[in-house]
This record gives sequence, C-alpha cells and structure tokens, in this order.
Amino acid sequence: MADETKTSNLPERITVLAREFTPAAMEFHRRNMSEKGYRMEGQIVQRRFQMIEGLGAPKDLFDGELFYAATFVRKGDEQ
Repeated sequence: MADETKTSNLPERITVLAREFTPAAMEFHRRNMSEKGYRMEGQIVQRRFQMIEGLGAPKDLFDGELFYAATFVRKGDEQ
C-alpha cells in the first residue's frame, strides 16, 4: 500500500532534454525509472522548443537550439 501512495505523487510524464543523444538515452536507466513505475514513450529525437503566450506568435526557447527529448510516462497512465 505504501508503494501506491508513493507512486501516486509522481508526475504522469517527465521529459528530459539533452544536447547529445547518449545522455538522454541513459537517463531512463540512471534514474531507475522502470522501478519508479515509468516506461519510455516514443523515440528520442531532436526537437526545437517554442512557447506561446496569449494569442501571439510562438517564440523559440533556448535560442532555437535543438535538444534531444526523452519522455517517460507512468505505466498505466497511457492515454
């Protein structure tokens, strides 16, 4: 029962960003994400991140630099 309470306080999804592929790929194992109830969602690919505020045009985050993104989703929270 304590394990259920512990995992229910974890976020549904966690995304980590890295400048290089290997650190992003290794993060799942480094943080023992499987033991915490997570699985990797999708592929690790380079992405550009943008922010939209109000009705304005999106603006690049991180000066438009591409980052590898790895997303971990809690098992059972797939939608």
